[in-house]
Amino acid sequence: MDFDKLVVKHVKELIPYQSARRIGGHGHNFLNANESPKSEGYFLNSSTLNRYPDCQPEALVEAYADYAGVHKSNVLVGRGSDEAIGLIIRTFCEYGEEGILIAPPTYGMYEVAARTNNAKVFEIERHEDFSVDALAIIEAYKKAPFKVKAVFIDSPANPLGSILNQEELCKVLEALPETLIVVDEAYIEFAPSDYDITPLLDKYDNLLILRTLSKAFALAGIRCGFALGHQTLIASMLKVIDPYPVCDPVVQIATQALSGNGINMMQERVLNCITDRDNLKDYLLSLSCVEKVFSSYGNYLLVKFNDGPKLFEFMAQRGIILRSFENKKGLHNCIRISIGSKSEIDELKKALLAFIETAS
Repeated sequence: MDFDKLVVKHVKELIPYQSARRIGGHGHNFLNANESPKSEGYFLNSSTLNRYPDCQPEALVEAYADYAGVHKSNVLVGRGSDEAIGLIIRTFCEYGEEGILIAPPTYGMYEVAARTNNAKVFEIERHEDFSVDALAIIEAYKKAPFKVKAVFIDSPANPLGSILNQEELCKVLEALPETLIVVDEAYIEFAPSDYDITPLLDKYDNLLILRTLSKAFALAGIRCGFALGHQTLIASMLKVIDPYPVCDPVVQIATQALSGNGINMMQERVLNCITDRDNLKDYLLSLSCVEKVFSSYGNYLLVKFNDGPKLFEFMAQRGIILRSFENKKGLHNCIRISIGSKSEIDELKKALLAFIETAS
């Protein structure tokens, strides 16, 4: 068989998303995937495993709708927010003709999902301080050599940690009323409590919000995420979703996590993480090997070192796995560090001191 002829052209040219697990790394202290240091225990009822789950389990959809403060008709649940990214492109971008805007450095799955579905990609130019505003987005929209159907903005941004100003978001929503503005809020629980764009769903039909239980809820392993938007958008995406996107054990665990007790545990976890994040930032700024620590509203810090590749390798040799962004636009010498447990961060600090001693 000639496999080269078998695979379609755009897949042959595709560079797959390099997830933390796909990149791999031999170690014991994994601070590379923005995971919570631990999760809680959950009860599982195995008596229903002989049945297919509902496509959109009502109890879970209602639980997240209550948590987000929206109507259940505005909620779609799937396999992490990654599935929702793919659904948006499959549902709204004409194959091979239309596409999306992204603002690199940003989450890599937007581009991968687009190219997987033979959609086009055009880039928004961030400012020198890596911020993005309405003017930059609108200018990119006008320059794109194809019809833009969706703009993907992560807020808080990964790996930058920044938040899109709500006033700027409203300007974009109003300037591009026929274009979907997708705001990826995977890390929203770590942002200031008064930053809430869900009320904008009632005003702007072209707004879609992505959420997940992977970060603040410490449930990366169950792959459960949500899309929030106008009921017509949600209904359209449900036309192309797979028959059983969330399995029964996931539904059980996610519903428990969204109970009152589960939300309280999440909020306590977030407060502890924010404290540890800010303390680590102060510590990093005191080190001679650090040039800059980006402000962050996530459960991670993006750090610019004097010699990022050398430090990354030094840590890897000691079993501390970080995430290098050396080859990403504008992020030479930059490494992202997840906020792990206190013991994991203590080990990181000791290794940083050892690196400084070795370099001196």
